[in-house]
Amino acid sequence: MTATSADSSYTARHLSVLEGLEAVRKRPGMYIGSTDSRGLMHCLWEIIDNSVDEALAGNCSQIRVVLHADSSVTVEDDGRGIPVDVEPKTGLSGVEVVFTKLHAGGKFGGGSYTASGGLHGVGASVVNALSARLDVEVDRGSKTHRMTFHRGEPGQFDDRGKEPSPDSPFEPFVSRSELAVVGKVKRGVTGTRVRYWADRQVFPKDARFAYNELVTRARQTTFLVPGLRITVRDERGLAGTPGEDGPSEESFVHSGGTVDFAEFLAPDAAVTSTWHLTGSGSFTETVPVLDDRGHMTPQPVERECEVDIAVRWGTGYGTEVRSFVNIISTPKGGSHQAGFDAGLLKVVRKAVEANARRLKVSTKDGSEKIEKDDVLAGLTAVVTVRLAEPQFEGQTKEVLGTAPVRGIVARVVEKELTARFSSAKRDDKTQATLLMDKVVAEMRARVSARKQKEISRRKNALESSSLPAKLADCRSNDVGSSELFIVEGDSALGTAKLARDSNFQALLPIRGKILNVQKASLSDMLKNAECAAIIQVIGAGSGRSFDLEAARYGKIVLMTDADVDGAHIRTLLLTLFFRYMRPMIDNGRVYAAVPPLHRIEVVGSGRRKGEYIYTYSEAELNTTLRKLDKAGRRYKDDIQRYKGLGEMDADQLAETTMDPRHRTLRRVTAEHAEASERVFELLMGSDVAPRKEFIVAGARELDQSRIDV
Repeated sequence: MTATSADSSYTARHLSVLEGLEAVRKRPGMYIGSTDSRGLMHCLWEIIDNSVDEALAGNCSQIRVVLHADSSVTVEDDGRGIPVDVEPKTGLSGVEVVFTKLHAGGKFGGGSYTASGGLHGVGASVVNALSARLDVEVDRGSKTHRMTFHRGEPGQFDDRGKEPSPDSPFEPFVSRSELAVVGKVKRGVTGTRVRYWADRQVFPKDARFAYNELVTRARQTTFLVPGLRITVRDERGLAGTPGEDGPSEESFVHSGGTVDFAEFLAPDAAVTSTWHLTGSGSFTETVPVLDDRGHMTPQPVERECEVDIAVRWGTGYGTEVRSFVNIISTPKGGSHQAGFDAGLLKVVRKAVEANARRLKVSTKDGSEKIEKDDVLAGLTAVVTVRLAEPQFEGQTKEVLGTAPVRGIVARVVEKELTARFSSAKRDDKTQATLLMDKVVAEMRARVSARKQKEISRRKNALESSSLPAKLADCRSNDVGSSELFIVEGDSALGTAKLARDSNFQALLPIRGKILNVQKASLSDMLKNAECAAIIQVIGAGSGRSFDLEAARYGKIVLMTDADVDGAHIRTLLLTLFFRYMRPMIDNGRVYAAVPPLHRIEVVGSGRRKGEYIYTYSEAELNTTLRKLDKAGRRYKDDIQRYKGLGEMDADQLAETTMDPRHRTLRRVTAEHAEASERVFELLMGSDVAPRKEFIVAGARELDQSRIDV
């Protein structure tokens, strides 16, 4: 192409289209946050959210997302379809306005959408500007309309009968744009299909769509928009994805809304059923409005805020609260979540005060006052509000800033929860009683843990009397090197005292089997002498107030006998740590000692006197004996079988179990936390039937000779 022809092809038409989108290409981070995989996903959500907004308005029931093998992506919906008629102010079709003009669309002024995820009208045009190619097809008026863009500029690609590609020759429109009619559809069929190829001049080649993130948010969206079906299909064949062996497709649809979402998120057994709290309120907001003369003038506007909340309390003490404005996740909360917290605390406090005599709560001196953390313990909640043009703090929409929403949400929560607590229905009364018992138990545990934390720091020699008398503490103050052995029984304690290195090894004996805390309440756990002693000696509190930095020992070693009772005691101890001192396990600071089961005494000339071999299982014993026989070495027939730690002398215990140079420790981990929680609930929980089924199913695999009788 000559210089003259090149100059003549660059017209004012191109300037009018690219004047806004060029800013997007120069500063993409301002619009999508980054140009890595996160920015790529942000672009995809901009297109998907446009379809979800149609569903929020009640005009769309299905959305389909396809990740193609050529790195492009298609988003298809059965909504009303983007308007195809000419927009009078610009003289352009609605399709071209949406995909080429910043701050243009149906989200302003409340004309088309009363509540939507899009607010600024830049989503589709930003994605278009950052795409090497974007094709949009609209089914509307019994016709299929089509328009294509190259880095934001409308024109035509010549695919020459091949698959669409951003590398095909492109001819931009010069005099005017053309919204081509490329087919027909049945009367009443509407929808929009957008397929785009991200521009690799903007995004690096290794930036990819995250399948797991896409599926997680698709599922979340279907919870928030009941009845909407979202289908995700992956045709890329990437390793590590469900579609690595061929195209994979998943569909999500939920009809229960926030109630289903809360039950999906709940990690523990239920104390209450999932309560659905709904309501609405209105407020007046002053906003600038465009008048007939084209001037922006401030005018009061009446806003309606709809509140939809699902709450559910479980047996655990963790808190899972998800908040949303329309379909926008607000991970840092805002006025709606603040209103939820305030309403929740107010209602529960009133309910506890009204039942103070039954709950044995003293409210006179203020020492037993319900705090927010007490109410939030074990809570799973989904808090959603819907309103037109919400105000967010910052570009990322992570915090809702519309102040009147706080009062509306608080009033709805107060009204709906009060009705639950005062209900005459037997089921509601039972659940309200259980909830108040749980909240009061959490309050007392918090107060008790705070007191324990204050008195359970490592004491010097003059202050050691505050720790349990049965604790044989170590001399070192270095937490990193110190070890606490929790020993089964006083008989083993005597031997362990002689076997330990008192510089860094401390001993705490426990008598028999401690309380099963999986079934017991918090107050019962704290009343139990053995549990209280363990918590006090470790010195970091328990439950929600547990402070890992305050732990007095670097390692906790559970040293129990190598028999069935020892395994049971170890399980009970692990249950205590898992439920109330979980960070110790998560940080790899809890260990189980591995004492031997047998001692073989080898005899014979030419060998050193008193050579002993320790084995840790029947299989290892048999293997070792065969090896000795094969090597022609003799051993005494009376092989010692240790029934407990107390049968060892100090040298044997030190060599096999306590001396860091020779011992074997098994680290306790909780990498698969959900699976661990289910196992603890099965083996130690209050539900007997599943445990009976587990025992019956495994009975055939048990070697009866291993049981001590």
